[in-house]
Amino acid sequence: MNINDFRKVMSERRHVTTDSEIFDIFHKLSQEALKITTDLNNKYHTPEEIIEIFSKLTGKKIDKTFRIFPPFYTDCGKNITIGKNVFINSCCRFQDQGGIFIGNNVLIGHNTTIATLNHDINPKTRGNLTPNCVKIGNDVWIGADCTILPGVEIGDGAIIGAGSVVVKSVPKNCIAVGNPAKIIKEIEV
Repeated sequence: MNINDFRKVMSERRHVTTDSEIFDIFHKLSQEALKITTDLNNKYHTPEEIIEIFSKLTGKKIDKTFRIFPPFYTDCGKNITIGKNVFINSCCRFQDQGGIFIGNNVLIGHNTTIATLNHDINPKTRGNLTPNCVKIGNDVWIGADCTILPGVEIGDGAIIGAGSVVVKSVPKNCIAVGNPAKIIKEIEV
């Protein structure tokens, strides 16, 4: 199974059992991501070097306008898609097996966690996983210490307030805050 096959399986939200080939691929990709992020996080890199490292991590070309303040953590890397003019602040954690799609002109605050996998609720099969992608539109601002859960879509122009836990999709041009995040205001544009 190649990386494109892996991404296809993840996009189909197929249930992943601990005894499957795809589960073995999770482990292989996580080991690659650990090597790459260890390099990223443990010495200084120029912005150009960071773009090179992130391109290797994702397996995709990253735009020259991308910026990140390490450290950054991911347990896959190969299912992250990043638009232009994206800034990711330090200590973010992306669980991207299910797919993380980030639009253009996005700001992601310190300590943000984006999760794309859920475990089985049955205790006997709890190690099994179900992927569900997260989509972040254009011109989104995610404050510090946020958690974005599997299946969430954040619409263009939205703001997620610091410390929020986003369990449901947020429409475009809305401000959502809290745990669970609730819409408190529409942004007039």
